[in-house]
Amino acid sequence: MTNPTTFSGSPRTRHGDPDARATTVGRRRGRSLVPAALVLAALVGVWEAVTRLAGIPDYLLPAPDAVARVLWDERGMLASASWVTAQEMLIGYAIAVAAALAIAVLLHAFTVVRRAAYPLLIGSQTVPVVVIAPILAIALGYGMAPKLVIVALVCFFPVVVNTVDGLRGVDPELLRLMRTLDATRWGTFRRVEFPAALPSVFSGARVAATFAAIGAVFGEWAGSTNGLGYVMVQATPQLETALVFAAIVILTVVSVALFAAVHMLQRVCAPWTTGEPAR
Repeated sequence: MTNPTTFSGSPRTRHGDPDARATTVGRRRGRSLVPAALVLAALVGVWEAVTRLAGIPDYLLPAPDAVARVLWDERGMLASASWVTAQEMLIGYAIAVAAALAIAVLLHAFTVVRRAAYPLLIGSQTVPVVVIAPILAIALGYGMAPKLVIVALVCFFPVVVNTVDGLRGVDPELLRLMRTLDATRWGTFRRVEFPAALPSVFSGARVAATFAAIGAVFGEWAGSTNGLGYVMVQATPQLETALVFAAIVILTVVSVALFAAVHMLQRVCAPWTTGEPAR
């Protein structure tokens, strides 16, 4: 008599090894970065060749090796400035996301509030940050507070808009099903609306992550005594262009790291929104 277990197999055999799937996804992601790395290497090579062959002075356009040399020679000062800017970016970004989620839920729950406040939120984005930054520096001083406010203002809007759209775009059939089950408003929000809106929430959070560096630098330009924006302000009149480029490189790396961290958080908290297994 045939053993039925011969055909049924273990869950890992039938559905695949989760660790193996995660490893496969990681390899695919690594391979997907290869083209971008090759393009970046090609651009850096062209940049190096143009600056050397054309004899462009470093104070106009420094060669990549000059930027790399400054990154190493000024590593202590740049590390200190990077830590200050990174703190401003992370804390300001966290404030923006928390406030944006709370306001988005409020706008979704109360139609009157949405009609009254949503146009004002849109209008607030027409005010340039470069105008607000000096006013905040005067009002709050030259510490971290005005930088956090500016980062939060810059990162706030994408999260609010995407969250509101995600909450309003929930399948009506699911909402009707919850009503037939006599679910409470909170129960419907917790079990259906918010999970369904998570793809939009994280989409807005990823966009906002790329704006955090802009807000931090604008805040430091308006008034500061440290940070990468302060380094650029001090280096520009002295024609230390390589130092300015070095600060830009670090800002880019920090922004990409924040974007990647948000994506990893999405994979952990809501793996069904990425189509990838959570680690």
